[in-house]
Order: sequence, then structure tokens, then C-alpha cells
Amino acid sequence: MTARSWSSFSIDTTHALRTAASRLADEFTGTFGTETIERFLHSSYDQLALHATVAKFLPLMAERFTRQRLSAVARVEGLHLDGKPTVLFLCTHNAGRSQMALGFFEALTPAKTGQASPQPMVITTSAARTVSSVTLNAASDR
Repeated sequence: MTARSWSSFSIDTTHALRTAASRLADEFTGTFGTETIERFLHSSYDQLALHATVAKFLPLMAERFTRQRLSAVARVEGLHLDGKPTVLFLCTHNAGRSQMALGFFEALTPAKTGQASPQPMVITTSAARTVSSVTLNAASDR
């Protein structure tokens, strides 16, 4: 994949993206180089532009998207240490095991959780019953 050059954008978009790249470079100093940030920013812009009906705020949205992507990469590669562990529950057979694991995790830890999923989560009734019964039993044992 070839990175787009700055000259392929309009003057306004170029200015907005250069400003965004500068802000991101300041934010990710010591974690990512300028070239990496610009590559992610151009890629984010291109991905958003494919489906955009209004282009006015694309540079801003690309900056936000790039920030999220860079933060995720930094966390996964262990470059961003904020003291919070990253936990992923994965179920390959759609049997509800990852849902139960997430339920146990939320019940037993004070951590805030977020769910990243390409589709909305549908909790199976058996998974919900199992988590509820185990959580109730654990609460009564305390």
C-alpha cells in the first residue's frame, strides 16, 4: 500500500491534516514516529472518505479515528502502559462462553469494561442464567 502524498489533497484538507498530524505527533512522542502517524492519518482519512456524504469534517474525524487506532496499537504492543490490563474474551463456536467470561469478569472486578464487537452482542439465555446463578452464589458466600 502506497501512502498518499500531501499534494494529493486540497489546500484546506492538507492544512487540516498537517495540523492533526502535528497534534498526534505531540501526543504520541516516543511511541510512534511521524511517518507512522501520517500513514495512519492518511489511511483513516481514506477509509472515512469512502463512505462520507459530507466531506467538511473528514480531517477532524480522521484525526479522532487515527488517535483511536494508534492508542489501540500502542496498548496491544505494550507501548502504552496506563496500568490497566487489556482483556479479550473470544468464543469461536458462538456457544456463549465469551459472554459468560465477560459476565464473570464484570461481576468480580471493579474495572470498567467496554465491548468491541463487529455486531451487537446477543446474550444467550443459558449464558445469562449461568452468570446470574454463579454471581448470586458468589455474593451469598461473601
